[in-house]
Amino acid sequence: MKLWEKGINPEPAIIEFTAGRDRKTDVHLTKWDIVGSMAHVIMLHDVGLIDNEEKKNILKALHSLFVWDEEGSLAIESGIEDIHSQIEKEMASILGTTGRKIHTGRSRNDQVLVDIRLYTREKIDSMAQLVSRLFQKFQSLSEQYREVLLPGYTHMQPAMLSSFGLWFGSYAESLSDDLALLVTARALNNRNPLGTAAGFGTTLPLNRKLTSELLEFDDLIYNSAYASLSRGKVEAAVASALAALAQTLSRFSMDVCLYMTAEYRFVDFPDEYVTGSSIMPHKRNPDVIELIRGRTNLIQTLPGQVAVLVSNLPSGYYRDLQLLKQLIFDAFEDLVECLEITLLMLNNIRIRKNILENPIYNTIFSTEEVNRLVKQGIPFRDAYKAVSVMVRNSSFSRTALSDYVHEGSPGNLCNEAIATRFNESMKCFRNKSAAEMAGKLMEYAK
Repeated sequence: MKLWEKGINPEPAIIEFTAGRDRKTDVHLTKWDIVGSMAHVIMLHDVGLIDNEEKKNILKALHSLFVWDEEGSLAIESGIEDIHSQIEKEMASILGTTGRKIHTGRSRNDQVLVDIRLYTREKIDSMAQLVSRLFQKFQSLSEQYREVLLPGYTHMQPAMLSSFGLWFGSYAESLSDDLALLVTARALNNRNPLGTAAGFGTTLPLNRKLTSELLEFDDLIYNSAYASLSRGKVEAAVASALAALAQTLSRFSMDVCLYMTAEYRFVDFPDEYVTGSSIMPHKRNPDVIELIRGRTNLIQTLPGQVAVLVSNLPSGYYRDLQLLKQLIFDAFEDLVECLEITLLMLNNIRIRKNILENPIYNTIFSTEEVNRLVKQGIPFRDAYKAVSVMVRNSSFSRTALSDYVHEGSPGNLCNEAIATRFNESMKCFRNKSAAEMAGKLMEYAK
């Protein structure tokens, strides 16, 4: 079944190629296609395009399909092009001619657009909750190990005194910035395209503000032609937010891989969380951490893939845009798995103490010695030269965390301020499920 059938049997290879992975990909959209259709039907009744009895019957039939989907019994049949076609087929089977009215005033273009935006909103909201759990873990570890010293590195060389509190805390604040990007992506995504049809509006008297309220969009996409033009733009914003989050996980993973080497041995994990070698009995490999790094590095290519896909498209709808779905859906799934396994690993991380007892780190206190001389009134450059001589014989004192008093230093982590900023961003995510929204819309069937 094709919604665009005109009595001609298309070449099967053409249908197979143009459908692409839609039969698999559209499974992600089923519940939101139903929810969007429910809101559309309520609006059609409001403007007088269907009567009250039709509205009730259609809503009840759509809700029954929602239940079937939750039970796993609603699937795209062989010969059916996509989930939109499958649902319309089911509706016609249940209600006959009345069931076919759900497509009134809609194109498949605005139908799939609203599905994707509802799906993306749900995924962003649920991802924010997962990011919040990881943020809390980083902050907890930062507080737990705030006084455990760690050498800080620049250019892969020992540089200055740091601490595990500062290290863990830096990744917590990085997640705070990542969350701010998710907020922006959510805001761009959360505008209603339903009713823009194929990108040129319709002569039917639709009430698009009503569907916006019913589906809890912040606002409309006002210009019908922009609805199609927005495809790729919103995905680019989402891709950038996911890539930023992936970068945080990737860089943390690289740190952990480095810190687990025999030369560093700053952190470790129980034997149950590392893997071995088929030939070398002694090996303890951080395979999980390496795979997080590899998978998140691939996710960081997502903005480039989106940009290339839409870079030379004119306004209007083109089938190229179908490929955006798989890119974004896969990225959400991969990133969720990486976030979850990172949390598991952090729950079992082991921190080595007394690292700075190793004399190779004596020189990392030299900058603090320069600062001590500066506090005595010696010009910085003169103090720098004096301590350069002292470095040769390490004749300077070690630094304590109490010497660091400014905001964001190892002695003043400002974790509370970072948490306040993070929690403010978290207010933007509502995390309402499709089942909750379907239940709310069923009130109109009474």
